Amino acid sequence: MKILLVEDDKTIASGLEYSLQQDGFPTVLCHDVASAKKVLTDDIDQFALCMFDLQLPDGSGYELCKMVKERRDIPVIFLTVIDDEVNVVMGLDMGADDYITKPFRVRELLSRIKTVLRRYQKPPYTISVIDIGNVRINTLEGKVHKNGAEISLTALEYRLLLIFGSHIGQVLTRNQLLEQIWDVAGDFVNDNTLTVYIKRLREKLEDDPGHPVLIKTIRGLGYKAGD
Repeated sequence: MKILLVEDDKTIASGLEYSLQQDGFPTVLCHDVASAKKVLTDDIDQFALCMFDLQLPDGSGYELCKMVKERRDIPVIFLTVIDDEVNVVMGLDMGADDYITKPFRVRELLSRIKTVLRRYQKPPYTISVIDIGNVRINTLEGKVHKNGAEISLTALEYRLLLIFGSHIGQVLTRNQLLEQIWDVAGDFVNDNTLTVYIKRLREKLEDDPGHPVLIKTIRGLGYKAGD
């Protein structure tokens, strides 16, 4: 999941490149429009997301955004020092997916990147029925049954259960769960809230919530659904 970063301020660029790579995003760095256009022309398919500074020494991020959107439907985030509504609206009208105004916190930028990428992901729940022990999830109807009886779940409980259902047997860390459940709809779920929702799911689905077998705690690592 490679990112193209185009930023002419080399200090900012190197810091961003390091932070992105530390967070698991391989990065290609360019400092001007010309070099970015060459990279995009040579192999645009290698990129999952592009980040463009608006003001570049030989042009603007607008040019690059237009080029990308004409060739592929991949997300674009603008980096700008211009906190100006007209420029922001212009970028969004051209197809940009988000913008962030400098100076910004790296953690905020990483959060925005992950949120934008999720919008472009194909629906992960392509299987119409998922079974976790004696619990069945019907993804087409959005219903959950235990031993044939329908179980009432809130939207967020259902979403959390779907995440477990699509990763049966896989250990999921708390951070992985938080990233997937905090989506573009603006549902804010912190670490404490996640604990509460897992507890609620167990109370509704487990035969013995005190000794869960459907959603197991893997000490020091996270949680695992099923075997």
